[in-house]
Amino acid sequence: MSSAATRTADQDHLWSVDDHLEDILTTVRPLEPIELQLLDAQGCVLVEDVTVPVSLPPFDNSSMDGYAVRVADVAGASEEYPAVLTVVGDVAAGQAEQPYVGPGQAARIMTGAPLPPGAEAVVPVEWTDGGLGEGPVSGMRAHSASPEGSFGQVHVHRPAEARAHVRATGSDVKAGDRALEAGTVLGPPQIGLLAAIGRGTVRVRPRPRVVVLSTGSELVQPDEQLGTGQIYDSNSFALCAAARDAGAIAYRVGAVADDAETLRSTIEDQLVRADLMVTTGGVSVGAYDVVKEALSSVADEDEAGSGIDFRKLAMQPGKPQGFGSIGPDHTPLLALPGNPVSSYVSFELFVRPAIRTLMGLKDVHRPTTRATLSTDKALTSPDGRRQFLRGTYADGAVTPVGGAGSHLVAALAHADALIVVPEDTTSVEPGAEVEVVLLG
Repeated sequence: MSSAATRTADQDHLWSVDDHLEDILTTVRPLEPIELQLLDAQGCVLVEDVTVPVSLPPFDNSSMDGYAVRVADVAGASEEYPAVLTVVGDVAAGQAEQPYVGPGQAARIMTGAPLPPGAEAVVPVEWTDGGLGEGPVSGMRAHSASPEGSFGQVHVHRPAEARAHVRATGSDVKAGDRALEAGTVLGPPQIGLLAAIGRGTVRVRPRPRVVVLSTGSELVQPDEQLGTGQIYDSNSFALCAAARDAGAIAYRVGAVADDAETLRSTIEDQLVRADLMVTTGGVSVGAYDVVKEALSSVADEDEAGSGIDFRKLAMQPGKPQGFGSIGPDHTPLLALPGNPVSSYVSFELFVRPAIRTLMGLKDVHRPTTRATLSTDKALTSPDGRRQFLRGTYADGAVTPVGGAGSHLVAALAHADALIVVPEDTTSVEPGAEVEVVLLG
């Protein structure tokens, strides 16, 4: 990363999108692994394979509410000529001891309960009279209301093959199998599997903590009254939501006025809870763009190797960008432009991949595809700039939404894709094939 002297010398250098992104991704490193409780690990990435210690299910069990029987005892059973069996007791889920099922006998069994010794299959209760002697039933009476149902006789109206309605030991996963592999993102099904095999904690890379800070004396919080020349702060909300969508734990800081000392102290205060910092606004060439001033003064007092490079990128929107590290822990910081579309496009291209790199993910980019441009007139693009236009994608076609202006936040809200126009292309005709970044 550049020193303060090099930053000054490089101010007129025009960076490509790819070079800026490469600089970010070669600087940002995955977070160190930690051991977390299961629910705290949701959204995190496994750093090691997880092996199954106990087979699932750990014992043969019933997949139905019904009766555990011997196959020979129900062979040829029908409603006209039912098999009449003696009920020797109940087998409930979690029950430690089960009755033995001998010839001519059956045990009333519940879903998930162990298959009792002697039994070879389960007949659903709907295939029986439920012990009532009145033809087929639709269910069992509650044990508390009819305890006598555990004994007596049951009429079975259909035969059953061996192992019918029995979940075999290890039919889900067997002991020694690999349950989950390193690199897996832990969602609800994966958390459930870990719990099912008895894992209470797991070793993961934690979700990165991202602090989002917007700048500008003109910014007012939503629900407050707007004064002359003021606008609502939308960037910090959009970028916070985007950081969470990328997998981070995001902290939003209220808008900071255009005062370098205030901004500097706010940034320093926020470093304690940041694995990555994102600022928006104040990176252009105006007299009140204080992010450069504030971050330069922070960098001047940092240890060697820290500092922020403020760059011009060959892209539209989002030409002004900043990247580097600050503070004693060399916390990565990305300084984005303040226009809403510029900041959001910059987030998708640069911040989201950085977040997912911190998480330890292999695939850090949004998916891309090729699509047919659906529009009434040609799209124009500045020579030497990679342009990212908002669009909607469906069935292999993409339609532009709104114009090229970096302030058009309403159009952005209706877009689910970015149309990419290369640096060497100044016009794209209707029906042309274009590259599309899918945002949803």
